[in-house]
Amino acid sequence: MKFSKPTEAAIEVAKKAGRLLKSGFTTNYKISNKQGIQNLVTEYDFKSEKLIIKELKKRYPKSSFLAEEEGQVGVDSKEIKWIIDPLDGTVNFAHRIPFFCVSIGAEQNGEIILGVIYNPIADELFVAEKNKGAYLGKKKIQVSNTKEMEKAFLATGFPYNLKDNPENCIDRSLAFLKMGLPLRRLGSAALDMAYVACGRYDGFWETSLGPWDCAAGKIMVEEANGKITNWEGGPFKLSSYNTLVASNGKLHNEMLKILKKHA
Repeated sequence: MKFSKPTEAAIEVAKKAGRLLKSGFTTNYKISNKQGIQNLVTEYDFKSEKLIIKELKKRYPKSSFLAEEEGQVGVDSKEIKWIIDPLDGTVNFAHRIPFFCVSIGAEQNGEIILGVIYNPIADELFVAEKNKGAYLGKKKIQVSNTKEMEKAFLATGFPYNLKDNPENCIDRSLAFLKMGLPLRRLGSAALDMAYVACGRYDGFWETSLGPWDCAAGKIMVEEANGKITNWEGGPFKLSSYNTLVASNGKLHNEMLKILKKHA
């Protein structure tokens, strides 16, 4: 697939940031805590973010950025807005668990136009571009064909204020567990969504995600013919910090029904 120049730039920069994370993964580094229980941030979150912004600014000096650690950088305009999670899965990284990624999405005129998710440990590169499909490496990917909930393989995640049980997320997850379904909680929303896109998972849900957590994942799932909504079945908005359901589409209504039942 011949991608656009912005997508190629995002791929190059994501790989460079991934190499940085991989090089620091087993070293000694500073870890601190942001607001919330176990809401960790490492010096490599900052190093990766600084690298990504610097490299993309070189290529697109008029673009703006929305990054997890730095926040808004530059003024929104008609130019590209890069939405960055420099290290999605920080708690995993901090505990030497090799499941984390770099996530870069790009928005233009209010629409996500591309997404790149790179897992440097597995060396897996997920790429999606508007109207061009989604890819794992050079292979085009599609969501799964699972049609029956009893056969579903699902994933979820929990927010840092889990003790407050926002959106009744504990009870809703228990509802799926009580059905006897295999449920994974691996700690990286971007990779969870990439796994839905390539058919490894049939569905994923979470609440309180930031735009950097899911900008790349959203277009990844949609370009792989999946479906994304909020828990009510309405449009999912990146800026909402609200609820998200990503699925193969075939199980979407059933997932929504279960989530609504235990609201």
